[in-house]
Amino acid sequence: MRGFFRSWVILPVLALSLVVPAAAQETASIERPSKPAKVRTTKGAPHVYLLRGLLNVFSLGMDDLAGKIQARGISASVHNHSEWQALADAITAKYKAGDRSPIVLVGHSLGADAVMFMGEYLGKQGVPVALIVPFDGTGSFAASSNVARVMNLTQRDYAHMRRGPGFRGELANIDMSGQPGIDHVNIDKSAKLHTMVLNKIQSVVGRGGRGTAAPKSRPAAPAPEAAPAPAAQQSAPASTASTADHAAKPTEASSTPR
Repeated sequence: MRGFFRSWVILPVLALSLVVPAAAQETASIERPSKPAKVRTTKGAPHVYLLRGLLNVFSLGMDDLAGKIQARGISASVHNHSEWQALADAITAKYKAGDRSPIVLVGHSLGADAVMFMGEYLGKQGVPVALIVPFDGTGSFAASSNVARVMNLTQRDYAHMRRGPGFRGELANIDMSGQPGIDHVNIDKSAKLHTMVLNKIQSVVGRGGRGTAAPKSRPAAPAPEAAPAPAAQQSAPASTASTADHAAKPTEASSTPR
């Protein structure tokens, strides 16, 4: 009888000793920080990647802008600026798998720096970028040759983007310094700038469209041949020489909205 009683007491204790560690292990695994979620996009559709700045909490205007982009039928996702290389690797993998959809990069503060880093990194992988929009980055960066367009929104006099080697696209530095209510903390939340960026994105990729190619300079057309001069004038020396017009290359635009 004693043996039977002991078995009834010992068995629940043994079972409990097995269950509790397993439950604790499962709880610990849930509490571990998860890896950044994979970006899910529709193959062939354009996608806008938006990167927040410091500590991932001071650039919530990126979240608001992402919602407005999605409302226009364009896929968008928001990320921490520290994820930029992992995002670029994921974009590269999609591109090499055959996805040629337009890529748009938008970021604020450290996120603005990160999207410029991403553009250069993607260039080394042979991946084109349709548009980069930095919101008040912390420094000046060169646009790489794989980038078609850069629209830099800044209120700093030193954070102007420049043309890197081989860059032949559109480059605009839009100076917001002196604009009422615009500073580094809230420039990413400006409704006026959101509208400007939305219109630019839509002009590049359309409403879920395939995007447009980077502008390229075209060679000048040959000058038309002059008609033969009358016999009486043929002996006179020519006073002027005709020249062909050369196509203008895209120039850096710098403007201040009014």
